[in-house]
Amino acid sequence: MVFFGGFRSDMTGTKAMALDSWARRVGQSYVRFDYSGHGQSGGAFTDGTIGLWLEDALAVIETTARDKLVLIGSSMGGWLSLLAAKRLGARVAGWIGIAAAPDFTEKLLLANLSPADRATLERDGRLVRPSQYSPEPTILTRKLIEEGRNHLVLTVPLKLDCPVHLFHGMKDPDVPWALSQRLLEHIESPDIAFTLTKDGDHRLSTPPDIDRLLAVVEAMCRRVS
Repeated sequence: MVFFGGFRSDMTGTKAMALDSWARRVGQSYVRFDYSGHGQSGGAFTDGTIGLWLEDALAVIETTARDKLVLIGSSMGGWLSLLAAKRLGARVAGWIGIAAAPDFTEKLLLANLSPADRATLERDGRLVRPSQYSPEPTILTRKLIEEGRNHLVLTVPLKLDCPVHLFHGMKDPDVPWALSQRLLEHIESPDIAFTLTKDGDHRLSTPPDIDRLLAVVEAMCRRVS
């Protein structure tokens, strides 16, 4: 079981730690990690790209994980874990997306910029935006958006030969739940489900949210063992 965190998130978040506690309790192997420029990992956040963070994830999996894998991706981690699933092929025995944000650099970041912000990004190569999750601003780079175009998943066939479960909150202010609905329709899978929470926000980290996640995780891991 491998957890992929979100954009500017880290491996000590509520969902990552809840999964850690559950895995320890039941004896399930589990990996959580920080991408470069995130959390405890070195490197500058502004040097990061989707491709770089994907390679971080694959390197962690290669050195720590064995046999079949259940991949769990939150927000940007949903995109990265889908890319990882394509690379890992038959090793992936289950995929879970939590407010998954595939292609978010194009569909959410760039699409929602004003003409003035786009001009600043083009001129300076970066754009500083306030963050509702941190006192530190978010710095968006032109490199992040341009490199992200090499890894889009909603523009090409996406087949996963494993169970798939999507979670999303209808009150998510960052990633519209319609994106998960589109992903639901786009993925080819023999077993796919979607849990939509009416009052859920982007984090989906309340106790009921965690309970729903753990129930699905436990069922998927049981099928692998």
